[in-house]
Amino acid sequence: MAKSKTKTIYTCQNCGAQRPRWEGKCSDCGAWNSYVEELQMPEVKTRGWSTGSPERDVAASKPVTLDQRLEEVKLDRFDTSFEELNRVLGGGLAKGSFVLLGGSPGIGKSTLLLQMAGGLAKNKHKVLYISGEESVSQTGSRAHRLDIRSPLIEIGCESNLQTVMELARFKKPDVLVVDSIQTMFLPDLQAAPGSVSQVRECAGHLMGLAKQEGITVILIGHVTKDGSIAGPKVLEHMVDCVLSFDGDVSYNFRLLRALKNRFGAAHELGVFQMNSRGLEEVSNPSELFLEERGDQLIGSAVFASMEGTRPLLCEVQALTLSSPMAMPRRTALGIDINRLHLLTAVLDRHLDIRLAHSDIFINVVGGLKLVEPASDLAVAAAVLSTEGRRDLDSKTCFFGEIGLTGEVRGVSFVEQRIREADKLGFQHFVIPFSNKRHLEDVKLSKDKKISFVKNVHDLNRIIK
Repeated sequence: MAKSKTKTIYTCQNCGAQRPRWEGKCSDCGAWNSYVEELQMPEVKTRGWSTGSPERDVAASKPVTLDQRLEEVKLDRFDTSFEELNRVLGGGLAKGSFVLLGGSPGIGKSTLLLQMAGGLAKNKHKVLYISGEESVSQTGSRAHRLDIRSPLIEIGCESNLQTVMELARFKKPDVLVVDSIQTMFLPDLQAAPGSVSQVRECAGHLMGLAKQEGITVILIGHVTKDGSIAGPKVLEHMVDCVLSFDGDVSYNFRLLRALKNRFGAAHELGVFQMNSRGLEEVSNPSELFLEERGDQLIGSAVFASMEGTRPLLCEVQALTLSSPMAMPRRTALGIDINRLHLLTAVLDRHLDIRLAHSDIFINVVGGLKLVEPASDLAVAAAVLSTEGRRDLDSKTCFFGEIGLTGEVRGVSFVEQRIREADKLGFQHFVIPFSNKRHLEDVKLSKDKKISFVKNVHDLNRIIK
């Protein structure tokens, strides 16, 4: 019988597309110089999760009818002892889930998971921490600096995925942490560790381990230059939860976001502060982002944003300068630059303030990134304030979306935004007129008021 021959293929490291010959630009994703030569080995017979006996597979995949009691289908969760992490995960770490944590180098991913392991150990859960980037002594010394000492936490140094899976089946931990997925490799594949083939196959085997054995698997993933998680997009589709851990290097706080969550709400936000003792939870992040704000400021507006189901107050700053150039500059940190172009055109057309000849700079204090259009009203208020040299009251909060015709559109979660601002002592709330019918249950004291605006002309009159 003739032996099967290996073939040489070229795989795009950005999207996973395969070609029989090298191409300078990937025709699928448009990335340049992303094709890497790999050896295509014969297909193995065991793929996916069905690697055990047929009897075991049938028992593990037995369907469950939905007319059973809630206790029989209820999802078990592990308490991580971090309220911020529990909320982002949807109430705790789900048993048998497959989680991917991404973040830039040095942001604190390993520190977060080591402290999470310490919290799980306090609740009598076993944790196996496998590092493919550091030795056992390096990981152990970091854990001791964080005052994490427990017999329920075991650490190891290994990059061969087969060895890792055998160790996990032998130790039977409740949670397995793999740091990182880009360092793991399968000996059967000829591709280098971190390539698309290795990442995809290693993730598939670890997903089978999580679903068959009921072990919660947490992967640490690297981040590319544009901020996305490195590796094929199929990796993000395979996992149950995608967490993004980021923050500005100029500040000591870190933001944990849920980009995808099959066991809870997505786009939740957890705030941590880095210090000598590791990561600490920030129970009231609004105070953290507003603690250095003055009383009377020109070009500074407060916006009540919603991060998932959590209201968060932040400061939006604006600065306008007369530009001698034919095309003035537009710089935006924390908001979409295209959103700034839109707001500039609307204000220039409807209020006739000649912003087309001015440089405009926008900054969201603290390194936050605002994606919801409800920030339009705060950005517009800051721009009008700095353009007209008018002070904005430090106890005024703005939120609302601005349309191209100058109208102010309603937003969601109005009551939550107002309650959060009221708790921090804000006395004046500028919101869309269409949200007036949603405020029947909001009760404010006599010294506080709500101003409803229909268009940018109403906003301009309030700032005056």
